[in-house]
Amino acid sequence: MIENPVLERVLAEALRHGGDFAEVFAEDRTNSSAVLDDGRVEELSSGRERGAGIRVISGETTGYAHTADLSLEGLLRAAEAASAVARSDGRGERVVPAGPLSEVSSLRALRDHARADKAGTLELLQRADHAARSQGGAISQVQAACGTSRRAVLIANSEGLLARDEQTRSRFSVSCVASGDAGLQTGYETVARTLGFELFDDVSVEALAEAAARRALTKLAARPAPSGELPVVLAGGSGGILFHEACGHGLEADHIVKDASVYAGRIGQLVASPLVTLVDDGTVDTEWGTFGVDDEGRPAQRNVLIDQGVLTDYLWDYVRSRQEGRRSSGNGRRQTYQHLPMVRMTNTFLLPGTDDAEEIVAQTPRGVYVAQLGGGQVNTATGDFVFGTTEAYLIEDGKITEPLRDANLIGNGPEVLKRVDAVGTDFAMTPGTCGKDGQSVPVGCGQATMRLSGVTIGGTAA
Repeated sequence: MIENPVLERVLAEALRHGGDFAEVFAEDRTNSSAVLDDGRVEELSSGRERGAGIRVISGETTGYAHTADLSLEGLLRAAEAASAVARSDGRGERVVPAGPLSEVSSLRALRDHARADKAGTLELLQRADHAARSQGGAISQVQAACGTSRRAVLIANSEGLLARDEQTRSRFSVSCVASGDAGLQTGYETVARTLGFELFDDVSVEALAEAAARRALTKLAARPAPSGELPVVLAGGSGGILFHEACGHGLEADHIVKDASVYAGRIGQLVASPLVTLVDDGTVDTEWGTFGVDDEGRPAQRNVLIDQGVLTDYLWDYVRSRQEGRRSSGNGRRQTYQHLPMVRMTNTFLLPGTDDAEEIVAQTPRGVYVAQLGGGQVNTATGDFVFGTTEAYLIEDGKITEPLRDANLIGNGPEVLKRVDAVGTDFAMTPGTCGKDGQSVPVGCGQATMRLSGVTIGGTAA
């Protein structure tokens, strides 16, 4: 992508007027996407984007410049711009473009990097559309989408680091709308892995579509969810996003060093039920948040954050670990070369326990069974959260009974961690997209079936 002599010249220029650290991050990204909406092709596109970002750190000031011009002259201009910002009197971070940004779009075949062409992709989408509609006439709308990307990165810095990585990711999703006396209800299912088109050697798009359609159809008969505090059983894989948001973000070092997290200063303390071991691991097989090196060139790692209820560590990127005399945990990530890296999660999950999933439900006299969680939000300073359910059922006398309309789970992250009183063996992961400070990155979330002894349900039933 960029030759070593060029990298050395650029790093030298970045530090020519002083500074503590300089870094070059170069990226070459290609992507393809296709969307089928009610049997019609709504989108069929592919594109390529190349560029580099230069970061210079001087004391507490960070300068960052990005450019799509990967010539020596273009990179040197970016290095000078980043250096000028780092030498300014202000503190904090500032990002400036050092040249024109460009993106080349075309309808190139996906076969270049994903073992499929446009016709093969459309066939998958049409098969999913047919499978969803075959679940019943009440399915009134179906949208299927497929996307594949390949991202090659190169990172070099003034400490002598030189690292490269290549990440190929594929995603397929199906969204269904069912119409009935209760109005319109939706169902959604997705699969996403750090794989090329070989993902579909093992994944059935028909099974995904049928699951999405069944979810929408089931909700046509849903009753209002109860309100108040009740035990909640989270199905395997379904609740990982809750722990990602409710406690994962609070363990990111940028919040810790600003004392903007409820977990600041609590290393070695019991912060959760002894049944809880929370791990962030960027090396897990082909999960959605997996990579070889992070966007600062540090190898992906397995980091145990909470061990049997005890807080053991935080997540670190290079800048925060450097400030605190620590080592990076491989959690410096950025959306593109146009963005500064920050502390981000990778694949974050709770380790499985020893309980049988069916027994966890059977031992719950009354509560709510959550088969799928939707989006949510959390205040990292307090740990308070709100999450929506997109598929939930009532538990009565130890049995899963009636489906419930969408409702909210309302609680506090540290309190929820302490209320985990059963953890199953049926561990599963789900993919997601994590947003933070305007940047989005792919992540994985996971857990086995587990019970929370009490969570506030924001339902509408009297």
